[in-house]
Amino acid sequence: MRLLDRYVLQNFLIPFLYSTCGFLAIWLVFDLSDNGHDFIEAHVKLTTLAYFYFTQFPQILVICLPVGLLLALLYSLSRMSRANEIISMLTAGQSVLRVMLPLFVFGLATALFSLALNYKLAPHSDQQRKILMDRITKGKERTDEIEQQLFRNRMDNRTWLVQVIQEKQNTVKGVDITQQDADGNIVTKWYADRGVFNPDDHSWTFIRGKQVNFDKQGNILNEVDTWLRGTKRITGWSETIWRIVSTNEDPQDLSVDELKDYLKFNSDFPAVRLAPFRTHFWYRWSVPFQCLVVIFIAAPLGIVYSRRGVLAGVAGCIFIFASMGFIEKLFLAFGKGGYIPAWVGAWTSDFIFLLVGCYLLYLRANNREFPMPRFQWKKR
Repeated sequence: MRLLDRYVLQNFLIPFLYSTCGFLAIWLVFDLSDNGHDFIEAHVKLTTLAYFYFTQFPQILVICLPVGLLLALLYSLSRMSRANEIISMLTAGQSVLRVMLPLFVFGLATALFSLALNYKLAPHSDQQRKILMDRITKGKERTDEIEQQLFRNRMDNRTWLVQVIQEKQNTVKGVDITQQDADGNIVTKWYADRGVFNPDDHSWTFIRGKQVNFDKQGNILNEVDTWLRGTKRITGWSETIWRIVSTNEDPQDLSVDELKDYLKFNSDFPAVRLAPFRTHFWYRWSVPFQCLVVIFIAAPLGIVYSRRGVLAGVAGCIFIFASMGFIEKLFLAFGKGGYIPAWVGAWTSDFIFLLVGCYLLYLRANNREFPMPRFQWKKR
């Protein structure tokens, strides 16, 4: 690493750490003000409290990193500009792109780090929060039981009606399974007091039940298999406990792998039903790269060649960042509603403002003024 790169990074990293840690501290203060009373009443230990907030950091970091990059870039580059350090680098034969190269590399590294957090840890933070809050404030584990679940397997023409699902135990209770043919006629029904799923061989073991066959008119043909005092093992079914439960899942709480599984096993669902899950799948990949987009926007606006341009650059950068958030939410809503393709809804904001950043960087590299409106006051 050259001396120039170390110097630019040194001036940038300290404000970046301060701003990112500052946002984390602000979030921590607000959260403690909301939940502090419950923690005090429950006599929570410091180790438990630390673990509670440690599980929330991945989600908060994904949000704070782009903001921390923005503020650190504006502060460090504007300070170097006021001290004429940027101009000295340029007059020494270095281009704007070469001066900004270590910042682009750091932005890419930050984006990859944010992607690692957003792959699994960040989506599960909200679920962990609910579980730990029940354990801390109520003194009990959050139950995993789900009552009255209806699941329709359109690929295999099977419908499950389950009274209780215990996801951690891979168990269902009060099972009523209906098998239909391609024309929708009921062919077979299985009734069981309890069913246990084995994830190793993807088999189901049903306890105390029976199997009933029907003709096309819906009349009972026979009860070919009855195990009221025993068990019956069935293999070859595509249903799993998670697949049955996932029909009620919120896409924003699912990791990348879980979203892929949901889209794979529920591909027969209507397109409108799958649109939020497809959009969030692409959104998991697009959000971390906001860190790199912020570098492209803030770097040219943070570099100024006069003292009068500092305030305009900062104001313009904050306005663009706010617009980026608005357009991101707008296109995300269109994607979740099925009005546009899922990848378009997730990536449009990043793509638009990456082009804006490249254009601003082109203008700054060629020492051209930004196309900003100027206001003139007429004297009366």
